[in-house]
Amino acid sequence: MQRQLLLLLLVFSISPLARAQDMPQEKARMIESITSREGKLTEMSDAIWALAETAFEEEGSAKILADYAEQQGFRVARNLAGMPTAFTAEYGSGQPIIGILGEFDALPGISQKASPTKDPLKAGAAGHGCGHNLFGVGSLAAAVAIKEAMDRGEVSGTIRYYGTPAEEKFFGKLYLAREGFFDDLDVCMDWHPADETEADVQSSLALVDFIVEFRGQAAHASGDPWNGRSASDAMELMSAGINAYREHVRPTVRIHTHMQQAGDVVNVVPDYAKFWVRVRDSKREGMLATYERVKQIAEGAAMMADVDHEISLVSGLHEVLVNRTGGEVMQKNLELLGDITYTQEEIDFAHGIQEATGKEKKGLDGAIHELKETKEHPGGGSTDVGDVSWLVPEVRLGVTTAPIGTPWHSWAVVACGGMSIGHKGLMQAAKALALTAYDLYKSPETVAAMKAEFRERKGEAVYEAILPAGPPPIPTKK
Repeated sequence: MQRQLLLLLLVFSISPLARAQDMPQEKARMIESITSREGKLTEMSDAIWALAETAFEEEGSAKILADYAEQQGFRVARNLAGMPTAFTAEYGSGQPIIGILGEFDALPGISQKASPTKDPLKAGAAGHGCGHNLFGVGSLAAAVAIKEAMDRGEVSGTIRYYGTPAEEKFFGKLYLAREGFFDDLDVCMDWHPADETEADVQSSLALVDFIVEFRGQAAHASGDPWNGRSASDAMELMSAGINAYREHVRPTVRIHTHMQQAGDVVNVVPDYAKFWVRVRDSKREGMLATYERVKQIAEGAAMMADVDHEISLVSGLHEVLVNRTGGEVMQKNLELLGDITYTQEEIDFAHGIQEATGKEKKGLDGAIHELKETKEHPGGGSTDVGDVSWLVPEVRLGVTTAPIGTPWHSWAVVACGGMSIGHKGLMQAAKALALTAYDLYKSPETVAAMKAEFRERKGEAVYEAILPAGPPPIPTKK
């Protein structure tokens, strides 16, 4: 029995070494490059985490990333597509041109310290509840590693990093897509923080985001209410109509509403109301059909309340067009890297997060999961990466940066993004992206196969950004 245990221990102790020996020297050098920068990468991520800037206000975060890229010898172009915080950082020349997406916007109202119990860093302020402080830095680290491989003569072509703002609210990639910034790419890549690590071959939900405004006639709520036409009545009727409609939509549909304005005082019949609505479905066609029905509900509500209404498109998202060929390349590199391992301190932190959020204390999942079958109708959220995927083959990756079952877009994710659990995910993502890009530079056949799959999945569809005419809605500075 003792001999068997010793043999088992020996196998486990040499397996990382065996994996390293199987790794080509060029890839090993890329990993070494990223590892050597760990201190700087963590510093940048923590700085962006502390800034926690929201949509189109990410001046400091964008500057940290763009300045670092410039220092590494990249050609940086800023203020793109009417967005002051959008930029590209490019290195090399010729084909193939591989893009890597980076995000860096935070979410309002979820400020949090790097603590496993809820404790705002600044009450009411924003926080990185989707881990974009890790996302932007990890993607840039991969681009720098590719740049160094180009300098060594190991790969040739062009690497282009995209600093893409406002993913959480205004979907900055749509404006870049509308102006053709992705059109010359051969392949694009991205990653996202998650609670497990896998090559992502699932789609997302298509989405349309719009505002409904109702305008009526103000009056004294007691003295002469018969002279009033209530805009808030219309909004409530629309809300009731949507709630009745929920019973009759397909299981893939999601409808979200937010009553943003409905009068100021109780003794005045309100003449103005503002309703924010989002409609989603796993397929764009289904989403658009549901959108038309919800617009009819708005019209009916306005008729019943005898008020006027106006519908304004904010923006909309395409579902992700999956590319399994690229996913298989990513999967092999994840397996080459191996699992993320955690210290007892990190596991204890994860248990604290799970206890505080009412989840089972399962800890952290750093394992490399198998490549899953692509679902026809996935759940989950929406992303403006979906629009990029309809223009160029997209390779996607999810990496563990938070405990199992952690509520996303919450203080709990913010906490993990500001400490070593998030940092380890950042490093793993950077390495996986860099190794996968290396394989694509070295294999024109794989790039061709990705493009063939892309054309087959896209079919005859013609991409058009779901956006109103005009510039991005950049907030006015106070």
